[in-house]
Amino acid sequence: MDVLELKDVRYVYQTKYQKKEALKGISGIFETGKLYAVVGRSGSGKTTLLSLMAGLDLPTSGDVICEGVSTARMDLAKYRRENAAVIYQSFRLIPLLTVAENIMYPMELMGMKAKQARKQARELAQKVNLPEELLDRFPTMLSGGEQQRVAIARALGMNTKLLLADEPTGNLDTQNSSLIFELLQELAHEMDYCVIVVTHDMELASKADQIIELQDGRVVEDDPEGGNGRDNG
Repeated sequence: MDVLELKDVRYVYQTKYQKKEALKGISGIFETGKLYAVVGRSGSGKTTLLSLMAGLDLPTSGDVICEGVSTARMDLAKYRRENAAVIYQSFRLIPLLTVAENIMYPMELMGMKAKQARKQARELAQKVNLPEELLDRFPTMLSGGEQQRVAIARALGMNTKLLLADEPTGNLDTQNSSLIFELLQELAHEMDYCVIVVTHDMELASKADQIIELQDGRVVEDDPEGGNGRDNG
């Protein structure tokens, strides 16, 4: 199922002194059940593209379309709460909340009762292979790999099929990086999420179903079957 579509997406940064076109006409379709890797050198437009897909801003022109509706026609704050779950390199866990409370946080924001949120947090922790004994610990008591699993569980609690990950393995060692990437693959292939990962790690990216390589705001090559990027499936 198509969950996200980009139609000729362009983005221009305008300052008092200069104008920079960060994205120059990006188009593509993203489906559930697939893991996509967005790669490219620093300054290629990866972060800008992810921020538009996450609803942090609107394109200068073109459309980001989620489940048939352009983000330009949505309340972006609501879109970020209900449609696009983001996993960050720095985890962004709340240090004064326990692991369980961190996972529960977005669910409670959406009005779920604490008892139900706690039950769901336990189930999500199992889903990301996080031992139950860690639920009452604080984030600083966990390893980097464990903290990233908490961040992924929290994102899953938002109950959206679109997961966006910004360098999710950037702060992890090689072993934990591979484990987290395998978990993201599992979420796509076995649980039918649409997972889009921005990464500089080409070895990990090569395991994605499709690679979208950006250079100077453009996709380097087009998938012959209609999508953008290189299809590894």
